[in-house]
Amino acid sequence: MGPLEILLGLIVVVLGWKLVANRREFAKLRRWAAQPRLTDPPEAGGAWGEVFNLLHRHRRTTLHRRRQLAQLIVRSRRGAQALPYGVAVLDADYRLDWCNDAAEEHLGLDAGRDRGQPVANFVREPGFVEYLSAGDFRTPVRIPIRDRNGAPTPRTLALQIVDFGAEEHLLLSQDVTGDERLESMRRDFVANVSHELRTPLTVLAGFLETIQDLKLDAGRVRDYVSLMAPQAERMKRLIEDLLVLSSLEHAPAPPPTNRIAIRPLLERARQEAEALSKGRHRISLAAEGAHDLAGAESEIASVFLNLVTNAVRYTPENGEIRIRWRSSDDGAAFSVEDTGIGIEPEHLPRLTERFYRVDRSRSRETGGTGLGLSIVKHALARHNAVLEVDSKPGKGSRFSARFPATRLLAAAPPVSTHSSRPVAG
Repeated sequence: MGPLEILLGLIVVVLGWKLVANRREFAKLRRWAAQPRLTDPPEAGGAWGEVFNLLHRHRRTTLHRRRQLAQLIVRSRRGAQALPYGVAVLDADYRLDWCNDAAEEHLGLDAGRDRGQPVANFVREPGFVEYLSAGDFRTPVRIPIRDRNGAPTPRTLALQIVDFGAEEHLLLSQDVTGDERLESMRRDFVANVSHELRTPLTVLAGFLETIQDLKLDAGRVRDYVSLMAPQAERMKRLIEDLLVLSSLEHAPAPPPTNRIAIRPLLERARQEAEALSKGRHRISLAAEGAHDLAGAESEIASVFLNLVTNAVRYTPENGEIRIRWRSSDDGAAFSVEDTGIGIEPEHLPRLTERFYRVDRSRSRETGGTGLGLSIVKHALARHNAVLEVDSKPGKGSRFSARFPATRLLAAAPPVSTHSSRPVAG
């Protein structure tokens, strides 16, 4: 055999060996790629080693990106869980993909059980179905929140769909019951103020028109002016009470270091009751304890005066009004008890609402603005105190302002004083 034949034979052997080696490495690659879960590529030398190393680096990069993406998804979902409103992810056909806990509670769904279901399957309110069909999602739609039995509740839900990603959508939900209630209160407040001002303004306008159009003698003019004065005074009291209420709602909290001397304030409350009563009631004052209050004197004075004047206004002639102050290291209470007409139980929860009146006609006769107890409530809240009401129709009422121990300061006056006497006419 010549040298050429030997060379060709060696070439054939080398090529064969290379072919076998390549087939072996290819088989490794094929087995590795066929795994349900890829591991690191197999070891190899030469050109195959370079290929496997490139695959190894590519796999590591892919794993790192997957971890980052998984962490981003986890963080996004944690953020969505922390939001104060519901978030549901919908696909292009408005089918549920994922939702947070708030959305589950708002919409009555289960993220695992309802995944893949059309959103209209679990939000069946006609208003929302129409909203979904119209496809105009620029503004939210409001629907009632239903209980587990499907019955509507007093709560209201705002729903809005937002497009994101490649034909995907977010369904945002928010409980707007509080907003609805505030809006209702705002409308009622405006209506009540308008109503309260309309009557005196009508009276004033009528008298002014009469005086202007008719030739009246000085006596008749004085008579008309005397009839106009109470209406003007009524509007003045209403505006003053509105300003007081506004200041209580927006002013900084009263400092806990300002001393309110209780004894002079109690005497002032008694004198106010006597002046308003004009001898028609028996009024007594009793004070026990050696404490003053910390806070804003004008606000606490408003509380005391509103409670005593209410008692006088709603207590018939010859009735009794008892003003009491009791304090100890555990707290203090200012109470006004009367033998007046009393209040039906169904009215008690609403007494501190603005312009709420048990008897509108009687309230106007007695000169009330309908804001007194609302002022009391806000002033007490600013002093960490609460108003308690105990009333029996036909027997009388007791209004008590209870202050915590944190609002008490040691007082210099005597520990106990008492005065009780009928008021002379």
